[in-house]
Amino acid sequence: MPLNKAVAQEKIILGIDPGTSVMGYGLILVKGKKLTLLQYGVIHLSKYSGHELKLKKIFERVTSVIEEFHPDEMALEAPFFGKNIQSMLKLGRAQGVAMSAALAREIPITEYAPKKVKQSVTGNGNASKEQVAAMLQTLLQIETLPKLLDATDALAVAVCHHFQGGSQQSGNKSWKSFLADNPDRLKKT
Repeated sequence: MPLNKAVAQEKIILGIDPGTSVMGYGLILVKGKKLTLLQYGVIHLSKYSGHELKLKKIFERVTSVIEEFHPDEMALEAPFFGKNIQSMLKLGRAQGVAMSAALAREIPITEYAPKKVKQSVTGNGNASKEQVAAMLQTLLQIETLPKLLDATDALAVAVCHHFQGGSQQSGNKSWKSFLADNPDRLKKT
């Protein structure tokens, strides 16, 4: 019997809003065109003194979220360029550790610029965090918004990923695709 094309394929997308004080995460279930909120929250990192300990906590928490929900794809907000080089370096490390947790489980990863995320969710690339959260509240039927909008920012990345066609879209290659296309760039130990 042929597969029924009307049967919607399910996919879980993990969105990450990288941070070194607070890192947001959000998970959505996509079934056909329907989006369902699974979970969202933040990883509080400011209570840890050393940057190395913060990175360890990011890896552990992202790994536990992955183990609990088994996402099919991960989407991250790419760090925007800032004037403080040390902050950018720390943010890049935090993003890299979150990516490592997904790569260890062979989950495809796609990055999106902050303006792309806002544009995709609200129609305005310069939307405020509050505008993004309000749109997500409607889209995902969130009853009460969290105090820290890093969580809704992470959800926005996941929703953006869905709206952009996921990791299959050309132009937004996943890290797995990049490594497959560039095996000489991967150092083997």
